[in-house]
Amino acid sequence: EVQLVESGGGLVQPGGSLRLSCAASGFAFSTSYMYWVRQAPGKGLEWVSSITADGDTTWYHYTVKGRFTASSDNAKNSLYLQMNNLQTEDPAVYYCALDRRGDRRGQGTQVTVSS
Repeated sequence: EVQLVESGGGLVQPGGSLRLSCAASGFAFSTSYMYWVRQAPGKGLEWVSSITADGDTTWYHYTVKGRFTASSDNAKNSLYLQMNNLQTEDPAVYYCALDRRGDRRGQGTQVTVSS
């Protein structure tokens, strides 16, 4: 059974940082592209980032490029999203996913940005 469990969300002030983690199991993590998607209140799922199976190549939505960094640790079957300089447009539930649309995603972790 595929399991994706996100953690690390919370409340930060604008300009602050958070590091999200995703623990994966039930599939071949080391050979899978992985994705981060998010859903803001009242909006649909939005792709945030992709990372290749070996972790060497990443892609980002233009709104987070230069602020967010995706990484992975195949030895730990884990995916990470370092989020720096969080802005008021970033609050959402963040999910790790097996596909870009987020159809196969975890339960999510809430990120709130407020002063």
